Amino acid sequence: MNKVMDLFEKSGAVLHGHFILTSGLHSDTYMQCAKLFEFGDISEKLCVMAAEKVRKYNADAVVSPAVGAIIFGYELSKQLGIPNMFAEREKDGNFNLRRGFELKKGSKVIIAENVVTTGGSVKEVIELVKSLGCTVAAVVEVVDRSGGKVDFGVPNESLLQIDVKTYNPDECPMCKAGTAAVKPGSKGLK
Repeated sequence: MNKVMDLFEKSGAVLHGHFILTSGLHSDTYMQCAKLFEFGDISEKLCVMAAEKVRKYNADAVVSPAVGAIIFGYELSKQLGIPNMFAEREKDGNFNLRRGFELKKGSKVIIAENVVTTGGSVKEVIELVKSLGCTVAAVVEVVDRSGGKVDFGVPNESLLQIDVKTYNPDECPMCKAGTAAVKPGSKGLK
């Protein structure tokens, strides 16, 4: 079994049911990365693996979208020996660097994300980084749920690549069967 999937299974981070993903799509499988990062030793193992994948890009900083990828970004930056910061959504819905975080113009940035399905949040953070006069050296995620289909226009590295079936809400067989959908992520239920 894949080392990363083994860590997901052992930590109880693979959930089965009827879920609403951050993208708005529905799925019968949810990868709850927060459960992985509950344990420092697992966080460190994952981020050592991620650092091995992205060290070659010689980045100056790691930026992650808040809130789900904050711990991943922090531990990854620790392994790479470079600064870490996170982008937060403002009231207008757009990502921005707050809390005194600043990227120096011309910096090369690694975007760290926990789970990618459509890549919407990552694409928004890429645009933020570019708007600040910096370049995105690569994206790295713990799980690529798209099975490698998502394209960020920059190198993309993942620790685990899976192809989990997703559905538009109006085509979801679980909805049609009458099962209630839950939103277990950072923007949903606990």
